[in-house]
Amino acid sequence: MLTLTIIQILQVLLNVLWWVIIIQFVLSMLIVFNVINTSSPFIRSLHDGLDRLTEPLYRPIRRMLPNTGGIDFAPMIVLVAMAILNIILNNVGAAMLSGGNAI
Repeated sequence: MLTLTIIQILQVLLNVLWWVIIIQFVLSMLIVFNVINTSSPFIRSLHDGLDRLTEPLYRPIRRMLPNTGGIDFAPMIVLVAMAILNIILNNVGAAMLSGGNAI
């Protein structure tokens, strides 16, 4: 049961990270299209904080991706990887509950 609890905690953390990435993406789009600007200290600190949280995830992916101009595909790749990890965690948890093989 401890392993199942760890799986559930990992799923909650993945869900929080998913929301952080989505909020960071929307905030970046609002800044790029000048709907909001970074002259506000709150917006600037929020944007900087979200960038600091997500940059360690994006950096290795950006190094592997070809240069696509102004389009950053790193957030999409991280979200897809997180969805795959969530599926794996669901299957492992379900296998543990049913008493079957986890792999």
